[in-house]
Amino acid sequence: MNKLYYGDNLPILRDHFDDASVDLIYLDPPFNSNRDYNVLFRDESGLDSDAQILAFGDSWHWGPTAEATWHDLVTGNDNVGTLMSALRQVLGENQMMAYLVMMCARLIELRRVLKPTGSIYLHCDDSASHYLKMIMDVIFGAGNFRNHIAWRRAVAHNDPRRFGRIHDSILFYSLSDEYYWEGESNGTTRTEEEIAVAYPSQDERGRFRADNLTGPLHSSKPGSPSTIPWRGYDVFAMGRCWSVPKTGRYAEYIEREFIPGYRSIEGIHERLEALDAADLIYHPKRGRWPGLKRYADADRGIPPQDIILDPIGFTNFSAQRGEYLDYPTQKPLALLEKLIKVSCPPDGVVLDPFCGCGTAVVAAEQLGRQWIGIDITHLSVAMMKARLHDECNGLRAGVDYEVIGEPTTLQDARQLALDDRYQFQFWALSLVQAQPLNNERKKGADRGIDGVLGFVDGSGRRQRRRRVLAQVKSGGVSSSDIRDLRGTVEREDAAMGVFITLAEPTGPMQREAVSAGFFEPESWSGRYPRLQILTIEQLLDGAQVDMPLMRRQPRVAEDEMSQGGLNMPPNGEPRP
Repeated sequence: MNKLYYGDNLPILRDHFDDASVDLIYLDPPFNSNRDYNVLFRDESGLDSDAQILAFGDSWHWGPTAEATWHDLVTGNDNVGTLMSALRQVLGENQMMAYLVMMCARLIELRRVLKPTGSIYLHCDDSASHYLKMIMDVIFGAGNFRNHIAWRRAVAHNDPRRFGRIHDSILFYSLSDEYYWEGESNGTTRTEEEIAVAYPSQDERGRFRADNLTGPLHSSKPGSPSTIPWRGYDVFAMGRCWSVPKTGRYAEYIEREFIPGYRSIEGIHERLEALDAADLIYHPKRGRWPGLKRYADADRGIPPQDIILDPIGFTNFSAQRGEYLDYPTQKPLALLEKLIKVSCPPDGVVLDPFCGCGTAVVAAEQLGRQWIGIDITHLSVAMMKARLHDECNGLRAGVDYEVIGEPTTLQDARQLALDDRYQFQFWALSLVQAQPLNNERKKGADRGIDGVLGFVDGSGRRQRRRRVLAQVKSGGVSSSDIRDLRGTVEREDAAMGVFITLAEPTGPMQREAVSAGFFEPESWSGRYPRLQILTIEQLLDGAQVDMPLMRRQPRVAEDEMSQGGLNMPPNGEPRP
């Protein structure tokens, strides 16, 4: 089941996904929170560009694609069409409207692929969350809205003339009332002191508190079982009705520990009698009605709340340096693990249609769930492949999971190089499982380094992280390229260098590489060519870098790099 798709997620969802095939969907669609809010509403009626999504550009624009998609929405879906027509009348034709149109089309497909017991979490910011919630209310049903979760992504921001913006929004919907939920067993563990405060009473069974046995009247009518007095308690006269638990985790606990067959007892008064006979009802000396004894042993944790304060993004860079990848929209693994644990069964399938650097995919793999990831850039797919290898016990594309949509032939590779040489570079790095060091914001600023592979050499106090620097060329090549790579390897004190080329290397290039000699590690047997040349054709045939067994390579601190750090800003904090 585990798959990575390269391409636009809308046609991929339509062409490759069956109805009701996914247990949990998490999506963090690109949208630039740092842009001037008013720019998103600027009239773009004269522009020709299609609505599009790139790696970091977040360039949603109103154009032919957005117009055609909007037309499909308003003619094919009654409620959705009404909403999208109204939004266009109010917002006009601008980037925000283009974004909402393209998101709406995808949310319709995501609803189709979600199982009846499934859930969806949409990660967004305050510039569009209110519009997205309206769209999700229509598509998933307002009654299936579960939470508007606030995740604190930073400790503090200095935003002039307004409150600091330090949280993201996560909209949580299910597809029905029967959605999978394991929140009670995946909350925050209480300390003994917290348990004593939350459960102030105690008997021979342990600590307990008096929980509700009544609820508001709502639609209860006089004479119905929930309004009839019991043991002298006339709760209806006090504006309440009986609300005796029959389902849920605590009802399971009662049946398991105290009353066999409890959940099969039908009548409200019959359940009250059974609870009272088992000494599970607390009769207060003062008070208007009794309470249910709720024991701490059944509830020793704090269920997940709709404000998530921890983890706090990547503000503490030194503590997160092994995880942070310098990817602008990256989220902490712990955040995704929290969502997956509560909303995806152990044998379930997690889908992330806007994968980015693959945090949801990695979290799903580490938690033993099946997963599917989709992204429209080779940079993202390359980063995901590298993370799956480095963080998930050496998973390999084409062996442990399937990659769909990438070039598979030399002709495909040449076409990709013609279309976009940077995307070609990211894809080529993924063939050797190298971590890309460049992105769309830093084109041309790589100092001769496109990617890095890492391993650990030595033992004990002599242990040292070593790097293999990768460089990719899609055009003409010569021996000067190999000399440049050799100089970069020496300057950066790297163990080795690998030169990846679409063109066939020349004889002088091969001789230049051989002249660099060998790298001989301390803790690995054998020796390895210090400079290696690999063609795309060889890599497609299964060739790999000849190097010691790879290990996870944490980000390198600035003082470890002679050129001021490859991927770390001078102040030691992650880039926004």
